[in-house]
Amino acid sequence: MSGHNVWTHKGTFLLAAVGSAVGLGNLWRFPYLIGENGGGAFILVYALTIFAVGIPILIAEIMLGRTSRRSPIMGMRHLTKTHRTFRFWESIGWLGAAAAFLILSFYSVIAGWAIHYTWLMFTGSLLEADAQAISEGFTALLASPALMTLYHTLFIGCSGVIVGIGIHKGIESGLRIMMPALFVILLVVLAYSVINGDIAAAARFLLTFNVANLSIEGWLQAMGQSFFTLSLGMGAIMAYGAYMTSEISLTRTAIAIAFIDTAVAMVAGLAIFALVFGAGLDIAQGPGLMFITLPMAFAEMPMGALIGGVFFILVLGAALSSSISLIEPVAAYLVERFDMTRPQAVAVMVIAAWAMGLLTVISFNIWAEGSIFHALFGRSAFELIELLTNVFMPLGGLMIALFAGWALTQTEVKKELDTSATWFVTWRFLVRFVSPAAVAFVFLRTLPYVQGYLVPATGALLLVSLFALGQRWIAKRRQLTQ
Repeated sequence: MSGHNVWTHKGTFLLAAVGSAVGLGNLWRFPYLIGENGGGAFILVYALTIFAVGIPILIAEIMLGRTSRRSPIMGMRHLTKTHRTFRFWESIGWLGAAAAFLILSFYSVIAGWAIHYTWLMFTGSLLEADAQAISEGFTALLASPALMTLYHTLFIGCSGVIVGIGIHKGIESGLRIMMPALFVILLVVLAYSVINGDIAAAARFLLTFNVANLSIEGWLQAMGQSFFTLSLGMGAIMAYGAYMTSEISLTRTAIAIAFIDTAVAMVAGLAIFALVFGAGLDIAQGPGLMFITLPMAFAEMPMGALIGGVFFILVLGAALSSSISLIEPVAAYLVERFDMTRPQAVAVMVIAAWAMGLLTVISFNIWAEGSIFHALFGRSAFELIELLTNVFMPLGGLMIALFAGWALTQTEVKKELDTSATWFVTWRFLVRFVSPAAVAFVFLRTLPYVQGYLVPATGALLLVSLFALGQRWIAKRRQLTQ
């Protein structure tokens, strides 16, 4: 990779990776999981799995990007050749690119809903609305393919413009403005929640240590959240890692990303649930929490229209920082492989993802339950696309851990990590054994036909992977002795 494709400032990679990690899930899913699964008990399990699973694989993915200095697809092709491994490992890049493409297609649609609510908030349209009116308004939005397509187009188009301008003038400049602004807005919303909401009730809901509420399913959700929240296995971190200078510490950067990502989710949870409790509303809304319950809370509070609009700008900004990271892996590949200009490559990616996103749009209306698609696949197009991403991401993450742990030489890993011998040995053990086992467990849980056989299936998958790596080691030994 040529020299100009490196972040111009050492802190930019941190902003980029945090921007990729902080998204819609941080603002409602993570806090909701905490409250429903034992509060502090869930956080403890999450923290342990972040250390044992998330951070080791995050380091591995950054390392692969920085070592190859290429897009995920071309980078894995380069690494498999230079390390004389099976071409099978090239699929890491393809899985990441496929996951990024599919996620962008439906993420843009859902993020587009925030455009709708930003407008409604700032215009004061929801101030006089009651619970039924707000709920019916959300239902009407989902029932309108034209309106959803408009918002989907605006959002993905804006994301494409930022990435298309370039690494430095587009992504880097945008993140330097966007991320600090998002943190300031989050603190403003938190301050508003402290003044007008019930922050004590929110803290009790999120932080009460209740082990009895932490089921086996809750453990699995904590493990899954620790993986998915860091944007692992979708190519974005590897693509951004390719632009990371060699002087930056991988370990300190990975820990900082995990800490900031978790802190944002916790602060957002306190702010959101303080408003919900303060308004005396039901917290058990799942996805409807952000688009039904929160607008109701803002409607009942002083300056609710203004702060509500600011909050949805926060949602849009978080979604935008994630979406530009989803465009980059495929766009970078198209530039490297087909010698396209960056605007051309971004246009191809964005138009294709926009077209795929139309399947998600009509999943909520034209192709709702009872459609031919439902009859053929047993689920909506949106649910099928989401299922595929829930397969591609952990499978890619599993392979990243195994490749970094077994295929990269000890010398180059030590050089990249540039850390103490203790942490090197710890990371090596985690990324070789603990992280793959945990990710395999989460991955196989997404496949309904193996859920009754999770433990043996996890073991079988790992044995197959280790066998393939053993075969590679034997082949290398034979080459050396000839």
